[in-house]
Amino acid sequence: MNNTKLFKATLIKGAVAGACGLSTLALAVSAQAETLNIVSWGGAYSMSQQKAYNEPWMEKSGDEIVNIDRSGNALAGLRAQSQAGNVTWDLVDMLPADALIACAEGLIEPLDHDALLADAPDGTPPSEDFIEDSLDECFVPSIVYSNIVAFNTEMFPEDKQPSTIADVFDLENYPGKRTLMRKPINNLEWALVADGVAPEDVYDVLETEEGVARAFAKLDTIKDQVIWWEEGAQPPQLLADQEVAFGSAYNGRIFNAAANEDQPFEIIWDAQVFELDGWVVPTGKLDKVKDYLYFATDTQRLADQAKYISYGPARKSSAKMVTTLAGTDIEMKPHMPTYGPNFATAIPKDNEFWADNNDELTQRFNAWLAQ
Repeated sequence: MNNTKLFKATLIKGAVAGACGLSTLALAVSAQAETLNIVSWGGAYSMSQQKAYNEPWMEKSGDEIVNIDRSGNALAGLRAQSQAGNVTWDLVDMLPADALIACAEGLIEPLDHDALLADAPDGTPPSEDFIEDSLDECFVPSIVYSNIVAFNTEMFPEDKQPSTIADVFDLENYPGKRTLMRKPINNLEWALVADGVAPEDVYDVLETEEGVARAFAKLDTIKDQVIWWEEGAQPPQLLADQEVAFGSAYNGRIFNAAANEDQPFEIIWDAQVFELDGWVVPTGKLDKVKDYLYFATDTQRLADQAKYISYGPARKSSAKMVTTLAGTDIEMKPHMPTYGPNFATAIPKDNEFWADNNDELTQRFNAWLAQ
């Protein structure tokens, strides 16, 4: 898969711009304040949302926003609420692969993006302003983020700092514990790249039984040196405590720890697995959240979010407005996953592959862990 494909414009068929008249509606202060229960990831990411659009929206509308940190899988939580007939979540931050499943199960609303979302400042409709293939039927992206491996620079000599994903699998030259997410996603991709597969060929190889076996065989070589994490706050802490030398993590968590907490962390951008993250609307909640959704996904708000965390905005019109980390002179563009040198060997996460294969590969991964 060509990485540049992600950034070509796409047209969403059937969209009727302005059908709901939301450009006027979203500029007006709500006649009656709402309490919006918004589910997101917590940590530095939720803080970036709070600063970039939650606080401005509450000031503008009079609404109250209750931030709910997701624990576990948001799709499973939404299913449970729906089955109980008591959906208390109004808007949910969800990954595209989970959104595909939730949409197919009728748990979330289909969205007419050009009617519901703001145009770019120059009038470009959302269907042309959001990055290619990002506006799925029930999904609105907000950021491009990356799954990366970082390391603690103090645990290696200055003249022998790791730089590739293969180094993560090289226990002889780069000793020490690793911490990796307790899921097959990302780990299988990295194992294949470390074993010599080109990033653009990873999913073609994983489509085969031989490819999956090859990935697990490569993971076998470091299995005894891995601490498996399940919460995003764990890798930075393990790295800071020097309990591990390497840790897979979300790039924003590592940037936050390095920039705001002065931790000696460096990101290995080689073979980063990048993906989108964004919003889904639980069934029956669209009328309640549509004004907020219009506001929170406009060009300025997505550019503003990049002042607080090193995730790239999902709108092309926002990218040119990215400046510095709030309160500092740190230029944010070099810390974005999509920055040229960082992006050279990037792997676009194949959401269709994982939607089709996640259950089977997770079972196999858990069985492998138990061996």
